[in-house]
Amino acid sequence: MSNHTQNSSGISQSTTTGQQTNEGVNRAAGTESLPARSGASRTDGSDLGEVAMGTPPSNTVPSNCNSEYFKPLRWGVDSLYLSYAGEIFPEVAGKLQRLKEVAQSPEAYLQVTAQLELDGHIFRVNDKGAPLFPFILEDNAFRLQVSRSSGRVPLAYVKVSSEFLSHVLPDVAEESLRRVVALLGVIAEPANVSRIDLFVDFVSSENMEGWDRSAWVTRARSTTAYSVDNKFSGWSIGLRGNISARLYDKTLEIETHSKKTYLHDLWKSSGWDGVSPVWRLEFELKREVLTELGMSKLSEVLRNLNGLWSYATTEWLRLCSPNPDDHTRSRWPVHPLWGYLSSVDWETSGGVLSKRFNYARLPSDDKMFSMAFSMIVNYMAREGIHDFYDGSQAFEAAMYDYHNSKSLFIGQSFDDYVAERVAIKAREFNSILNPKPEKDQDAEINRAAEAYRKASGG
Repeated sequence: MSNHTQNSSGISQSTTTGQQTNEGVNRAAGTESLPARSGASRTDGSDLGEVAMGTPPSNTVPSNCNSEYFKPLRWGVDSLYLSYAGEIFPEVAGKLQRLKEVAQSPEAYLQVTAQLELDGHIFRVNDKGAPLFPFILEDNAFRLQVSRSSGRVPLAYVKVSSEFLSHVLPDVAEESLRRVVALLGVIAEPANVSRIDLFVDFVSSENMEGWDRSAWVTRARSTTAYSVDNKFSGWSIGLRGNISARLYDKTLEIETHSKKTYLHDLWKSSGWDGVSPVWRLEFELKREVLTELGMSKLSEVLRNLNGLWSYATTEWLRLCSPNPDDHTRSRWPVHPLWGYLSSVDWETSGGVLSKRFNYARLPSDDKMFSMAFSMIVNYMAREGIHDFYDGSQAFEAAMYDYHNSKSLFIGQSFDDYVAERVAIKAREFNSILNPKPEKDQDAEINRAAEAYRKASGG
């Protein structure tokens, strides 16, 4: 049995390792009942289905999930974009401007100090901003875009990383984020959701290429099939719209693109055999859809995940079994796979959470040691050395001679030469807070922010 924690929105999630149950698949495949439509209209001109706030989907047939055909592994929030209304502290605005200018310096020894430590995070301050947000801070958990002025522009627009959301629940992630933003300025109201991505990871014996585009009954205008090296990789529906969906081979995507191998252990804890392709159904819902459905705050969205999933999988998109004798596509029966996917209960555990997470953006052992091994082997082959120990020792000595000569040529000692390059990588990885020319600047910012809050009664 897995232990569970429950957040304030009533969404529970396992916090210890254990097998993922099928308790969240609480409706029989192929039995669908569409929620009633409201008179609201979408920004793309189509009607919005009514979402029952805080209630599960309308189908409540007890689970008869066939694990040989369909096995859910994990479900939850993959990406989360939040914004905070408020006003930046003047001292922080000045500090961020100076750090941005430092990051733009042509001198590497100055660039390495473009960092800001906040609530245990070592943020890299970027040399460029974004429209309306001149300052960008990032580490492995958050990417913050920070504004300079108050008014209609939020104080901060933030992407919460999917890896952090595999470690903590969304409301816990937001609590951590709020502590960071509170050190930048006065927060005027609870977090607004600009975008949320909901996903289900599963294995199935179904052929995901076994239907054509007509089987997707949707309000979206575009449906596209994809392949990688002539291997079918998945479907996308309504890309770049206010709501979109993807059904794709997540194992292939990890191998060829994202390298999010930490998901492998989470899947295995839910019964993945380590070989079968893991598919992901993912919906991206933007602010326009959420506000039209009466949800803008994170707390509102988290209370209504079942309603959002029901709307996405019954009103906006369905996978059907085409009936050539019936030209009314809305009457086509729901595909058995879609019956399982649409039946996920978001009030149940979505799987185990990762036990470890590092705010630093560190390269993997596989990447570092594979590169190092390849270089040593190349050197051994070039020099005719067969013993690895002898080869690694010879490589280290030759590497030292090369870089020592290079450091002397540019007027640096070897130790300073190494320290500068470590500092450059430390800023890139968010792993070390490099020494700053001005003493205790970050502590001064924190004290100034606290004084400002007290003076304003916040």
